[in-house]
Amino acid sequence: MDLKTISLHDVMPDIFALGDEKSSAGSESDIWMRQVTFVRPEHYLVAAQSGTGKSSLCSFIYGNRSDYQGCIEFDGEDIRKFDDLRWAEIRQRSIALLPQEMRIFPELSVMENIDIKNRLTGFKSRAAIMEMLDRLGIAHKADKPARLLSIGQQQRVAIVRTLCQPFAFLLLDEPVSHLDERNNAVVAEMIEGEASAQGAAIIATSVGNNLRLTNYQTLNL
Repeated sequence: MDLKTISLHDVMPDIFALGDEKSSAGSESDIWMRQVTFVRPEHYLVAAQSGTGKSSLCSFIYGNRSDYQGCIEFDGEDIRKFDDLRWAEIRQRSIALLPQEMRIFPELSVMENIDIKNRLTGFKSRAAIMEMLDRLGIAHKADKPARLLSIGQQQRVAIVRTLCQPFAFLLLDEPVSHLDERNNAVVAEMIEGEASAQGAAIIATSVGNNLRLTNYQTLNL
């Protein structure tokens, strides 16, 4: 699927449609209850406070959740009409997601966690994966169980795994929340390089420790 645009039409989480939260979300957000289109290969930073729905936004776009009002379209098609096979193709070839909770399997090694994605896509060689791990300072952990890594190291593993697929849009939910300044800069450079190589868009959410993107548009959630 050569996805070019993701459009939101008057989208709002169902839970925000209750009582006073509806007027608050609708008046302060650049996304909820608005007409918003994300276009390749632009970069977007969605600035959000806790509880404003940043993880929900990523889940809605990725098709993991449908508890929202309004309409989300991929190149003009309502995503509520997609079946499981269509979603499987989209998630393998068109949209990559880094969830905030990372979803690292503690009993598996670093490389085994990454191979869960890479075996499906065959997108990266082992040498390329090791190069990314080396840039992030964790190549020596490749064969170690993920449970022995710090939270920041686990986040770096999750980032590498996310990049092990082709994508038109890259969704990043709090991608650098556990990283120091040095690793934040390396991750930003790595992500932008991969997105540029694929002509892809980036949609990143952040509460405080912002991903150091360049040439991005900020939207308030």
